Amino acid sequence: MGRTGRAIAVSCATLGVLVATAAWAAEPKAAIQGELDRGLRQDIARAIGEVKNRAQSPLDARRRAREAAGDAAALLRSEGYYDAKVEADISAADPPTAIVRVTPGARFQIRGAAVRWVGAPPAPDVAEAAIGAVRLAPGVPGRAAEVLAAEGRIVAALERRGYADAKVEPREVIVDHADRSVRPTYRIAAGERVRLDGLEVTAKGRTNPAWVRSLTPWKRGAIYDPETVAKLERRLIDTGVYESVTVVLAPTARATGGLRPVVVNLAERPPRTLELGAAYSATAAQGFDASFTPAGSGLGAYTSIDGSGVDAKWIHYNVLRRADTITLTAKLYDIQQVLDLLLALPDWRRGDQTLRFGADALNERTPAYDDAGGGVRATVERRWAKTTFVTVGGYLDYVAIREKNAVNGNATPVDENLKLFITTGLAAFALDRSNSPLNPSRGWRLDARTEPTWITGDRNLAYLKAQTQASAYLPLDRAAATVIAGRVKLGAILGGSIPDVPTDRRLFAGGGGSVRGYGYQAVGPRLSDNTPEGGLSLVEGSIEARRRITEKWGVVAFVDAGTVGLGTTPDFRDFSVGAGIGARYDLGFGPLRLDIATPLNPRLGDAVIQVYLSIGQSF
Repeated sequence: MGRTGRAIAVSCATLGVLVATAAWAAEPKAAIQGELDRGLRQDIARAIGEVKNRAQSPLDARRRAREAAGDAAALLRSEGYYDAKVEADISAADPPTAIVRVTPGARFQIRGAAVRWVGAPPAPDVAEAAIGAVRLAPGVPGRAAEVLAAEGRIVAALERRGYADAKVEPREVIVDHADRSVRPTYRIAAGERVRLDGLEVTAKGRTNPAWVRSLTPWKRGAIYDPETVAKLERRLIDTGVYESVTVVLAPTARATGGLRPVVVNLAERPPRTLELGAAYSATAAQGFDASFTPAGSGLGAYTSIDGSGVDAKWIHYNVLRRADTITLTAKLYDIQQVLDLLLALPDWRRGDQTLRFGADALNERTPAYDDAGGGVRATVERRWAKTTFVTVGGYLDYVAIREKNAVNGNATPVDENLKLFITTGLAAFALDRSNSPLNPSRGWRLDARTEPTWITGDRNLAYLKAQTQASAYLPLDRAAATVIAGRVKLGAILGGSIPDVPTDRRLFAGGGGSVRGYGYQAVGPRLSDNTPEGGLSLVEGSIEARRRITEKWGVVAFVDAGTVGLGTTPDFRDFSVGAGIGARYDLGFGPLRLDIATPLNPRLGDAVIQVYLSIGQSF
């Protein structure tokens, strides 16, 4: 099958799935009649809901019409249509359908909002800020959601300024049909302003209370701020050591000298866990390739290994009594064998900063090179915002590499054995503004890393390796049932050359985490015996159309492309393009992903079909 034939087959298969999806759609519970703007009609339709089957009798249709009319009337009142008329009826068809006739009338508007203090008012500046938080200007539609949201903003403004016990009393809302106005009056009990004491720590397990107290992000006597207290709770949860974490302000009766402590309760998870995994891969020049690879995220997404084998991860928590984690990982794959030990110390020297020490030994047998060795590493990761991370660190490695290099142009490649000491620095950052780590439907992500590298031993050189990846997610409807996702990745090695840069440090493309439709390392320049050569520059791109068809199932159509260049400037004339379709099954925490792809411009040795199985979206 040629390139055009494969592309048509992929498009037809995707179209068939989408057509079948449309055929499964339910129908509205009742038809909506009346002069309504598009937005209001859609809101009423959502409030009424859908049914899977038509009404079987006039009695059934009238029951549905009454239910739909009640839902429509409630929606209209909540949107400020207090004079709306809603009638339930049925059609003359056989069998009949439910009908709802709607005359919305004029929309009522806010004509003023007031705050009345119950008990002692807060400090004048705080009262002013709370009243300013109402933000209900005259003429704003009198929607119930806006009235309730304003009340929440008042209480939040008080809490942020130290009034932790602020609470709402029953509000008064006057709906005047004469001038079609809504006048809410909020009754708020502010209480006393709270200042914070230290921590009272209750830990069921080995945690050192003194370490927990060292994480306190406020000074004794500071004015209460719920976000500051929540920051401490988030720090403890993010360690991953505790099954439950609660951080709450002590009751008023526990106050001492005008200060109230914060109570921390920690319940540790079991001290050890064992995780097991497996993968399968089979490849033929014109055959089938199936591989299981765990979804990458953040900085770890820059590399992927396809292959068959098993892996195990043993994790020991809180050995040092400060929410530390020791992880021993063993991988036994046909391409890669790894033994890795990692110690993570969260909130090291300050909150939101993690120190990691690691050591590993590995053996790799890839299409491009063979290597064996080991090394040690240390990194410090700083969290600047909820999903913004900056990492610095370094690696010291010893590797024995067997690689192939061409002597003259396309002459027969010769093997070369190298023993190298490699020192690598690391500076990286990751920003995630998407709405989900495993199944994003809106937002964007950006990752970048630079690695200054010094090599000694059988070769001596220094270079800079830089990579960056950006992805974005655009929902095409309010429910994000259809999402267009895109990804771009760029890489370059500056200051090195081919063949001086060791093969295992070069840039490669192809495989489940890269350009689908091609095997691992199969995109880019190859030696005369078809061995992947790698390069000094890299460009990759992907675009996906993701469609959710049921609560659990979804489908995807995608196109990936990539090129690897022997120089620092990519060769845009030599793109490898793959296309395919996939299925997604929601596991609750993320989707199970199955992708089937084919290369649109294959070369000698490329399989016709590649199949990828993993957890999480491809990017």
